[in-house]
Amino acid sequence: MNALPVARLQFATTTSLHFLFVLLTLGLVTLVAVMQTRWTLGGKPELLRMTRFWGRLYVINYALGIVTGIVMEFQFGLTWTGLSAFAGDVFGAPLAIETLVAFFLESTFLGLWIFGFGRMPRWLHLTLIWLVTLTAYASALFIMLANSFLQNPVGSRVENGTLRLDGFGALFGNPALAASLPHVIGAAVLTGGFFVTGVSAWHFLKRTAEVEFFRRSMRIGVVASLIGAILVVNQGFAQFGELAKYQPDKLKSGGVGLPLGMMIMLGFVMLLCALLGALLLVRNWLTKARFLHYLMVAAIPLPFAAAILGWLVREIGRQPWLVWGKLRTADAIADVPAGQILFSFIAFTLLFAALAVADWVLMARVAKRGPDRDDEPAELPVLSGV
Repeated sequence: MNALPVARLQFATTTSLHFLFVLLTLGLVTLVAVMQTRWTLGGKPELLRMTRFWGRLYVINYALGIVTGIVMEFQFGLTWTGLSAFAGDVFGAPLAIETLVAFFLESTFLGLWIFGFGRMPRWLHLTLIWLVTLTAYASALFIMLANSFLQNPVGSRVENGTLRLDGFGALFGNPALAASLPHVIGAAVLTGGFFVTGVSAWHFLKRTAEVEFFRRSMRIGVVASLIGAILVVNQGFAQFGELAKYQPDKLKSGGVGLPLGMMIMLGFVMLLCALLGALLLVRNWLTKARFLHYLMVAAIPLPFAAAILGWLVREIGRQPWLVWGKLRTADAIADVPAGQILFSFIAFTLLFAALAVADWVLMARVAKRGPDRDDEPAELPVLSGV
């Protein structure tokens, strides 16, 4: 048995599944921060209930996403020791910063936010959710720094058989990062928008009594969906121009023909859905157009499918290089039997599948139950009743 295709399949599976948690986390925390900002500025009490309801869903997804990230990190030590040995001094730097700074700060601020409901001044509590949001995007930045380095190893040189970093600032100016980071941010906002819109639409289909609650939620979701869709499509095509600078033959690779076409198709479908939602928002038909409700419920998975296709295009097109032009994928794999890699692949996949099912069940339970009652005490922790 050849260990290389098994190892590549393992990394593709675990990375793709983890990225789905990340996308929804980034998107939801942004919308929750917007909701809480509007309430803090003197908005209606409905906005506080929205903050708590969508905040619960965000925290569930965040918690399970952490577990998938920890599992994914084991792969570097188990399977890709060649990468650590050759490029660890450079590749490991943004990953270490992401873990030690962005992730721990984000978790700390989030804990304070969760248990600060009703116990902190409004403005201090609002500051916490924005700090959570900013550190979440900082985490995404450093992850994309590391991935962009694999795509285009700028600011480094080979010395004594290993890569050395010439200047950390060069990583921020990497052409591979310039369009991909805004693309990921747009994808996150789009995912959060489609999720909020889809869940709100489901409640309208069920003839909910919380008409005002889900009307406001759907409006925010539709606006976020439109902003995210425009950014995704625009920055997606912008990446094609950037590719000419560092990977001119990437889009000619036989492996990316199919996923690239499907990704572009899904991008335009999501843009059309967002435009339709915006049109109905302007005409004040969001709560009446049942065909839109069915459409938006069915459209919830689209950003996730598009995200997986996008990662396939980005990663398959880099082959046979793990670090472009510096380290081949075949040379980076650990010297362990293929059977052991196959065993870890099966174990990781089963674990990820269990976590994905748990995430779906918990989020579906909270989403179906709906928001708190008007008389629910504000000091209840955001995780109550999960």
